Amino acid sequence: MQRALIRYWTILIIVGLFLATFVTGSKSDRKASVQSPPSPVPQRKGGYVLRADEGEVLQRGKGNTVTIKVDPKTGSPSMAMGTQLLDPGVGIPVHLHEHEDEVLFVNDGGGVAVLGEQRKPIGKGDTIYIPHGVWHGVETHDTGISLLWIVTPPGLEGFFREISTPLGGPPKTLTPAQIEDIGRKHGVRFRQR
Repeated sequence: MQRALIRYWTILIIVGLFLATFVTGSKSDRKASVQSPPSPVPQRKGGYVLRADEGEVLQRGKGNTVTIKVDPKTGSPSMAMGTQLLDPGVGIPVHLHEHEDEVLFVNDGGGVAVLGEQRKPIGKGDTIYIPHGVWHGVETHDTGISLLWIVTPPGLEGFFREISTPLGGPPKTLTPAQIEDIGRKHGVRFRQR
């Protein structure tokens, strides 16, 4: 119980620190940052500051861009954090994390959050807390969505790296079975349709 409370408060503090940075960007600013070349983030034990257009940018198919900002490679052994841009009609399939608790914060846009058996509309400024072991996903419709994600302990960033391509590289073509296998390796399970 105490460990769960520490994780919960750690996530809340981190979200608070990063919200001011990510909430204020316009849609044109986000598009420009996605098209910037990825910036390597050196490992720093004393912390670091990243601009909105910095981080490890990964592309998963058309309309799904993930930027890893904080993870063990950059000095954080306890969590990972990044952003994800989803174009209209592109979503996050329903899945669960076996080990990581996750927080999603909606920077801009909107859609529907799937959390367990619930479906709730979400929009700019909304927060979704997902304990490990809970099915969740995101749907977009007429608008895209810009998300800030935080997981503790880290692990989700490894999944993103394996299924994605660095921005500008040739896209990976993975079968659903290959994505399932990669997911299992990283503690991600997808709901069968």
